[in-house]
Amino acid sequence: MLLAQQAPVMLLDEPTTYLDVSHQLEVLELVRGLNQNDGRTIVLVLHDLNQAVVFADELIVVSQGQIVARGTPQQVMTGELLRDVFGIEARILHDPELTAPVIVPLTSVANTR
Repeated sequence: MLLAQQAPVMLLDEPTTYLDVSHQLEVLELVRGLNQNDGRTIVLVLHDLNQAVVFADELIVVSQGQIVARGTPQQVMTGELLRDVFGIEARILHDPELTAPVIVPLTSVANTR
């Protein structure tokens, strides 16, 4: 319905849930095209951190109803944030082709105590 109405602002909550990886990417590429080509504002909730850093210009990380970080994926995705907010230890790699961090979860913080 959002597409048919040509809504200038789109609020999408987990639009890729239950989709296989190929269809997830199709949806996210469509949304990116609507933003870049049509100038639509997209507010997107994603729990897949790697998809979020690749497809978002700006991230807002919320924990317990409070904004705890806001900025570009490169600014926001830190080991400290991943540990404090998501309870994981992770390796953060920098892919020069993507220009976005790649998050490799290693273990939950609970398993390191």
